[in-house]
Amino acid sequence: MQNRMKLHMLSDQEIERLLTESQVGRIASVDPEGYPYVVPVHFVYLNDKIYLHGLPKGQKLDYISNNPKVGFEVDEMISLISQGIEEPCDINTEYNSVIVRGNAEIVTDIGYKKEVLLRIVEKYTPQLSGKDIPENMVKGTAVIEIAIMERTGKYYK
Repeated sequence: MQNRMKLHMLSDQEIERLLTESQVGRIASVDPEGYPYVVPVHFVYLNDKIYLHGLPKGQKLDYISNNPKVGFEVDEMISLISQGIEEPCDINTEYNSVIVRGNAEIVTDIGYKKEVLLRIVEKYTPQLSGKDIPENMVKGTAVIEIAIMERTGKYYK
């Protein structure tokens, strides 16, 4: 573990808050040539797992099918720390971040997919909460579940 990490670890509650409240996360998978592939996504943190949705076909799904090991990241920039700083390289950033290592899989259970999609609707479009999602939309949407193997959170103030 990095020395700075030891000094600036987020608590479990702070990690949970950031995973719950962040609006955008980034999932990293590995393409067939071994290169990282990182995509910003909307997501929901539910039952100690991370869920995201998208089209039922595409690179992200192909890469996860070939290699389920993924990374996931969320962060919040609070401010630049620049008061009293006279040298450009001395400016720093106040932030919180969470990095996750996990295994991803495509959710196939229609009932559970619908539950996750309803939670995503609640998070991003609360004005539409309570409306049913038609079964053809549930079937036509991919839902990815990330089982968290390890998570770390870091802050700097």
